Amino acid sequence: MTKTRLFRLWLALGSVFMILLIIVYWDSVGTAHFYLHTALSRPHPPGPLPSPGQDLPSDVDEFLEKLLGAGPKRNGPPERKTEPPPPASGRPAPGGLEESVRGYDWSSHAPPGPEPDAQAARRSLLRDFCANASFAFPAKERSFDDIPNYELNHLIVDDRHGVIYCYVPKAACTNWKRIMIVLSGSLLDRGAPYRDPLDIPREFVHNSSTHLTFNKFWRRYGKFSRHLMKVKLKKYTKFLFVRDPFVRLISAFRSKFELENEEFYRKFAVPMLRAYANRTSPPASVREAFGAGLRVSFANFIQYLLDPRTERLAPFNEHWRQVHRLCHPCQIEYDFVGKLETLDRDAAQLLRLLGVDRRLHFPPSYRNRTASSWEEGWFAQIPLAWRQQLYKLYEADFVLFGYPKPESLLRD
Repeated sequence: MTKTRLFRLWLALGSVFMILLIIVYWDSVGTAHFYLHTALSRPHPPGPLPSPGQDLPSDVDEFLEKLLGAGPKRNGPPERKTEPPPPASGRPAPGGLEESVRGYDWSSHAPPGPEPDAQAARRSLLRDFCANASFAFPAKERSFDDIPNYELNHLIVDDRHGVIYCYVPKAACTNWKRIMIVLSGSLLDRGAPYRDPLDIPREFVHNSSTHLTFNKFWRRYGKFSRHLMKVKLKKYTKFLFVRDPFVRLISAFRSKFELENEEFYRKFAVPMLRAYANRTSPPASVREAFGAGLRVSFANFIQYLLDPRTERLAPFNEHWRQVHRLCHPCQIEYDFVGKLETLDRDAAQLLRLLGVDRRLHFPPSYRNRTASSWEEGWFAQIPLAWRQQLYKLYEADFVLFGYPKPESLLRD
């Protein structure tokens, strides 16, 4: 009797162990097999799979390409589908003090015509400086395989349309994320995917669970993850939007430290006030601090960026981290490089390239967007030595993306 009970106990424990093993296997590797035959094949016509007697390619990348059935990369926009016109956007954008403070320019005006040579020039500039051995910056020479998973968290993937977007905070990323949500159908509203980008609340837009990003691939696809990334990088249309580095810093300071932001106050402003403003006991909350007239100054912010202790504790926050550290332009060859300074024209051109301009319009621009003409005023009280050090810190972004060196700020 005792032997029978022991046998049943071991049988039960064995069954539980096998079920757990299957779950783990499916989560890390098995899902990849399923996903390879479904979502990844959507943007491209399926090709023939190997027949039972056919030898499989020895190279894993070639095997994955055959399995994905991905044809040659599209040079032009995909075939258009008949879509209803985009909904009129005659109401304020949803979500967030930041957006309501800035406001929107709701005037309807057609964007200027595209400049065909602008994209070729921007991509060529990137290639040339990435290949230039005399132009060096940290992590430039590493390969894509050398980039840690956690540094790939800004690459958002839309498998339905074959698009990869590297988002850069303070460079229209909120609205480009909204566009990606609409394209991918990754977020539902009462059971149906969102169709109008401005209907998507801001808190959903910046929720990391809303988007499929490269850093999540290992959890989904296990050992196939890097190979899948490479296949998608080769086949999909990759884009990013950038901004003048110093203007981006001013914009980040305005939105995170001039508005009441409890998270940024506790995590960043309080240490800055202690270290650079001689405030040993800052107020516990941002409301108390603002009520007492206590705020981080722009000079405190620059000190924080230049302080070598800052990145010994943690990498720069994404809102002021350099673009080349967010998007790895020397390891990833982007098909489209947009600029905030030409946002209307570039957005219209990109949506045409993706073949979705009949169903989507890029949301309106902010009325009081931080302008490059403000640089002189913002940096007037910053010592020259600090300005020069700050330029060296962000020099790679200036050079790679074709922004002129701010000579007037870097000399007496």
